[in-house]
Amino acid sequence: MDKFRLAVFNTQPPHLYCGGVERRIIETTKRLSSQFDITVYSGTKAGFRQPTIVDGVNVVPCHSTDRLFPLDNWSFNRTLSKIGDTIVADIYEAHAVSGYGLLKELKRKGIKKPFIHTVHGVLADEYEQAKQIGYNSFRSRVANYFMHRLASSEAETAKEASLIVTISKYSLEKIKQFYDVDEAKVRIVPNGVDPEKFKPLSDKTMAKRQFGLGNEPCVLFVGSLIPRKGLPYLIEAAKNVVKQKPETKFLIVGDGPLKNQLIKAIDAYNLGVNFKFLGILKEELSDAYNAADVFALPSVQEGQGIVMLEAQAAAVPPVAFDVGGVNEAIRDGETGLLVKRSDTDGLADALLRLLSDGALREKMGVNGRKFVVENYTWDLCAERMLRVYNEALGLQR
Repeated sequence: MDKFRLAVFNTQPPHLYCGGVERRIIETTKRLSSQFDITVYSGTKAGFRQPTIVDGVNVVPCHSTDRLFPLDNWSFNRTLSKIGDTIVADIYEAHAVSGYGLLKELKRKGIKKPFIHTVHGVLADEYEQAKQIGYNSFRSRVANYFMHRLASSEAETAKEASLIVTISKYSLEKIKQFYDVDEAKVRIVPNGVDPEKFKPLSDKTMAKRQFGLGNEPCVLFVGSLIPRKGLPYLIEAAKNVVKQKPETKFLIVGDGPLKNQLIKAIDAYNLGVNFKFLGILKEELSDAYNAADVFALPSVQEGQGIVMLEAQAAAVPPVAFDVGGVNEAIRDGETGLLVKRSDTDGLADALLRLLSDGALREKMGVNGRKFVVENYTWDLCAERMLRVYNEALGLQR
């Protein structure tokens, strides 16, 4: 019997980007490529111009701008709408708002195939959180305006989709709150981690040297340098951490529009020697976790947080604000520490507590890896998505 055909849509080429959405696409599709004929359609970003095959999965470029969100998203969706009837599949899956125009076109053409809408962070929720943060730069205001518009498209797609997949109980509640959809068609499939790629080393010395560190205590952040990731809170907390442990280093992995603003704040606090920006890491990312003693995620909004799973898989205890789906990905007091949102003193205290107690770090590290391996792997994610795909096929029979 021929394999069923799965078409997946995402603005960013998943093999060229390191975001949570892209990691999920790459990790799940390669695990299911033996059971489905899978094609991923993505925008022409990062120089992606020619079709390619990644781990048995076809990846096809569809014209978009190579500019930042949301212009790239809008142009990608416009392209999909024009070529929608040429994309032949048994199941369509759109991530976030990377296919809202396509769903309309399929319905207009009378193409009745299951359409799965995978919602990661709920955009309406992200928009509300962004308003509370209070960044008032022109760029931030423009981004928030388009986020509000796209949240409306996300809501419409969610209502029209055959099934909705989301990553946490928190995201499910926000979908219900903001998008008024029937909970009966929502499936929770958490993101995962590869425990063979992200695993602890018995000796961190070499990993620390790789990033120019000696025996200094190290705090790691991994994520986009955007408002909701809360880096200014980490910088504020760092002032208190450095007062007690002046040798502490903060490694920042990622890039984004706030980088220059963050560097200015660090320099204003005379913390330049304590912070090191590493940019986006791919192959070296697992090494960065092993160079760290503690992981910090000061986000003010998260649907789940793959980076916390990666940190725990590497036996590095995380410290994070208790927001969104974060408390589903950390067991407070067992695998890491949760702090009240925006509490920079509490964040500093939690970091210092772990940096000062090697035995506690080791205990939480062991607990964290066990927790992730048992509950949050890409193998488990792929198995759960397989059940969703089979259910979606059954809906059309």
